[in-house]
Amino acid sequence: MGGAYTAFARRRPALYDAMLTHHVGLPFATPEAPSALREAFGELLRAVEPVAGADGAPDVLTETHWAGPHGLVTLMRSGRLPEEAHERRLALMNARFTSAV
Repeated sequence: MGGAYTAFARRRPALYDAMLTHHVGLPFATPEAPSALREAFGELLRAVEPVAGADGAPDVLTETHWAGPHGLVTLMRSGRLPEEAHERRLALMNARFTSAV
């Protein structure tokens, strides 16, 4: 997921910003969220559920898994993290994420 997320941010920076960094006033993580947002989150949730374990919080784990690549991409794009180590950061995050659950 991190690789695809990064590729999208690089390929479509204005769309990435519009979708994922600018305030849009939409409700998130609530029943009032638009169906497209709930469906997109559902896709991520289905990918994370097999490794979620029995902690009873696959939704929170999904949010955390999404927040990792989002934070790395956002910090890299703003120049706060050097781009040359981005792939290493993603690999480290994925390795820790999958070994911890």
